[in-house]
Amino acid sequence: MAGRITKSEEQLKPDPKFGDKVLAKFINCFMKDGKKAVAQRVMYDALDRIEAKLKKEKSTDDDAPKTSIDIFHKALENVRPNVEVRSKRVGGANYQVPMPVNARRRQSLTFRWIIVACRAEKGKPFAQCLAKELWDASKGEGKAVNTREQTHRMAEANKAFSHFAF
Repeated sequence: MAGRITKSEEQLKPDPKFGDKVLAKFINCFMKDGKKAVAQRVMYDALDRIEAKLKKEKSTDDDAPKTSIDIFHKALENVRPNVEVRSKRVGGANYQVPMPVNARRRQSLTFRWIIVACRAEKGKPFAQCLAKELWDASKGEGKAVNTREQTHRMAEANKAFSHFAF
């Protein structure tokens, strides 16, 4: 298939605790220096913190997520962008052209925005920041969701240049 450089999707094994490939990919994205066990411990600690918060809160809403992994997926869904602006040079001028985002890039942008938002919080353990950011993102708040909103706003403001997209 064209455009495929590696077999990373096929080689990716689901995470050991939940059996979720998206979670395994997310763990791989914030792992540093190949220390996967440390990254898994941080992620599972964050999910345990979310689970404790869920037990403490006990919402009566029927469509509210019931488990920490549901919160994780809801957060990813809320951060995932639909459009982005790309710079395009036309006739000596640069235009910010709104373009739809394909699925692989949507996922990588989502992961990146959440990780950057967590790493920006200095002085707190990463698991605590990650749990807070995932919780906020599942509610439609937080820095990562704000980044998505800014991206969508910029695309909306520049939709006059959308005819340059192709």
